Amino acid sequence: MLSRRTLLATPLALIATRAVAVAAGKMTLAIHQNTSAAAGYRKSLEGWSRAGIKHVEITAALLDEFLKTDSLAAAGRVLSDLGLMPVSGATGVGGLWEPNPGHAAALEALKKRCEMFATLGLTRVYSPTGTAANQKFTEEDYKAGPDNMRQVGEIAKQFRMTIMAEFIRTSAYISTLPTLLKMTRAAGHPNVAPLLDFYHFWSGLNKLEDLDLIRPGEIGHVHFQDVPDIPRELLDSTTRIIPGDGIAPLNRMLRKLAEKEYAGPLSVELFLPKFQQADPFEVAREIRQKAEPVMRQARVL
Repeated sequence: MLSRRTLLATPLALIATRAVAVAAGKMTLAIHQNTSAAAGYRKSLEGWSRAGIKHVEITAALLDEFLKTDSLAAAGRVLSDLGLMPVSGATGVGGLWEPNPGHAAALEALKKRCEMFATLGLTRVYSPTGTAANQKFTEEDYKAGPDNMRQVGEIAKQFRMTIMAEFIRTSAYISTLPTLLKMTRAAGHPNVAPLLDFYHFWSGLNKLEDLDLIRPGEIGHVHFQDVPDIPRELLDSTTRIIPGDGIAPLNRMLRKLAEKEYAGPLSVELFLPKFQQADPFEVAREIRQKAEPVMRQARVL
């Protein structure tokens, strides 16, 4: 297991780093493990580290696969030996935000996942708002959402974590930034924050002006991708591309985030098989070559 000193120091280090970044108006490039899913937990991190990536987003799926043959302490050593900072964790737990019969079970699953990620030194985790396409919700269901968020926030609080809700463009419950902001504000829990995914934002039912709704310091985490120049009807998770390769107004979006005092990671999350199955080193190198100039142009790197 990681030492108590490491566990206690990591959150303080993250807080200090964030404070400096806010003052400077800067953000950091990170990569989400979904981007190199086929490489597995260890190899994805090793490849990215060789390419100069220091901030990483862990997925429950790759961690669970690693733990079939190794320990949680070993997973922590992979991070520390490579000098990597885990900035967020995908819990892999659904059914947390919307009213549903499995909500209590989802909360129990979240407790186990938070305990696991806390051992690795994470202070931020997230869960998307994905729902089945045929699910139907009423206005009453939306009134129940803030209470669900407060319950989720209480679990995160036990582990000194912030949990983020990520709106999904195809969700039947929360699919847009304005709806997510209304819900998290109604919940009013300090351990719950909205996650902004560039792809879900620009390819979904949002307007650029919706970014004006964000309050300073409100966004908890950002997923950073571009949108290809194809009919929107053809867009899905596998069509998201590296920042700089598409048509999304990334500069304007990044400048607005800086204005709203976001100074955290920009985590590149891709699902294209050509990336997921490629050498993680080559993937990370290409991401840096394309994403960092975008960040510099926006004056956030």
